[in-house]
Amino acid sequence: MDVFTIISVLVFLSAIFGYLNARFLKLPNSIGLMLITIVFTLVVFGIGYVDDTLINAERYIIDQIDFKSVLLDIMLSFLLFAGALHTNFDQLKVQRWPILVFSTLGVLVSTFLVGTSMYYLLQLLGMDINFIYCLLFGSLISPTDPIAVLGILKKAGAPKQLETKIVGESLFNDGVGVVVFLTIFQLASAGETAVGPLEILELFGVEVIGGLALGLALGWGTYKLMKSIDDYDIEVIITLATVMVGTLIAQKFHLSAPLAMVAAGLVVGNDTVRNSAMSETTETYVDKFWELLDILLNTLLFVLIGMEMLVLSFKTEYVIAGLLAIPLVLICRYLSLLLPIKFFEKKLDFVPRTNLIMTWGGLRGGISIALALGLSDDMFRDAFLVITYIIVVFSIIGQGLTVEKLIKRVVQ
Repeated sequence: MDVFTIISVLVFLSAIFGYLNARFLKLPNSIGLMLITIVFTLVVFGIGYVDDTLINAERYIIDQIDFKSVLLDIMLSFLLFAGALHTNFDQLKVQRWPILVFSTLGVLVSTFLVGTSMYYLLQLLGMDINFIYCLLFGSLISPTDPIAVLGILKKAGAPKQLETKIVGESLFNDGVGVVVFLTIFQLASAGETAVGPLEILELFGVEVIGGLALGLALGWGTYKLMKSIDDYDIEVIITLATVMVGTLIAQKFHLSAPLAMVAAGLVVGNDTVRNSAMSETTETYVDKFWELLDILLNTLLFVLIGMEMLVLSFKTEYVIAGLLAIPLVLICRYLSLLLPIKFFEKKLDFVPRTNLIMTWGGLRGGISIALALGLSDDMFRDAFLVITYIIVVFSIIGQGLTVEKLIKRVVQ
C-alpha cells in the first residue's frame, strides 16, 4: 500500500466509526471512537483464527505508520493550535498562576512520584527495571492530554473557571511534559557519559523559553498580516501556514513545537486580536476551519490509538503492572496538585473538590503512547508501552465516561 491508500483507509474507518458513534452510541468522539476501534480490532483478532487476511492488512497499516513521528511531529501542532485558538483567554489570564504551577511544578512532582512508586511496584512484581527508566515512564504518563480533555469537558458542562484550569493546564503541561521526557531520555541514554546540571538546564530552558518566544512571535506576525488585509480565504491560509512553518522552525532549532503552537494559538485567538484583525466573516471561517481540522485529526488519532493494540506484547506481568499502575498514577496526580491548589484556592475562585475533579478529569491520551513508542528496547519499551496503553484506555473510557457525573455531583 502507498501512503495515499493508507490515509484513505484510515479516513474511511474514521468516518464509519464516527458515524456509528454519532448514530448509536452518542458518546464524546474520543471515547466512542476508541471504544469502537478496540471492539473492531478484537473482532478482527477473532476472525483471524479462521482467516488472517483482515488482521494482516490492519497490522500492515499500523506497521507502516510511525505513530510517534506522526503525532508528535505533525498532528500535535495542529491540535494544540486549534485547542488554544478556542480557549477563553480572559479566564486563562485570571487563572494563569495556578495553570503555570500545575503545568510545570505539577508535572515534575508527578514525574518523580510516579517514577519512584513504579520502581517499587515493578520490583515487587519481579521486574528488575532501573530507576531512571521508571522516571522516564513517570515523565511520559504525567502530562494530561488536551486532545482527550477538551471535548469531554465541554460535554460535561464544567464551570468555566474549572474548565479553564484543566484545559489550560493540559495545553501547557503537554509541551512541558515532552521537554521533561526528552531531558530524562537524554540522561538515560548517556550511560557512562555524565550529563551536568547546566546541560539539563540549558536543554530545558531552550526548549521551553525558546518555544514560547517563537510562538509569541508567530502569533504577533500572524496578527499583523491578518490585520493588513480583509480576505477570509487568505487569512485562513495564513493561520495554517503559521502552524506548518512554525513547527518546521521549532524542529530545526530544537525548540518545543507544542509550546510554540499553544502560545501562537492563544495570541491569534485572543478577543483583542480577533476584534482588531478579523472581520466577522473571517472569524467564522477561521473558527470553522480549525474546528473541522481538529475533529478530523482527533478522529484519526483515536482510531490509531485503538488499532495500536495489534503491535503490543500483552505478557501477563505487563498487564498486571498496567492494572496496578492505574490507581497509582491517579494517586500521584492527586498528590502533585495538592499543595498548589491549597495555595491558590483562597486567592482565586476554586469550585469545591477541585483536586478530585482535576485528578479524575486529567485524562491521558495519544501523547503518552507516542512517547512510550519512542523508548528504546533497552529501556523496557514493551513493558512500559503495555502499561501506558492500559492506563490510557482506562483514562479515556473509564474516567471519560464518568467525569460528567462526578462534576455534576461535586459542583451541584
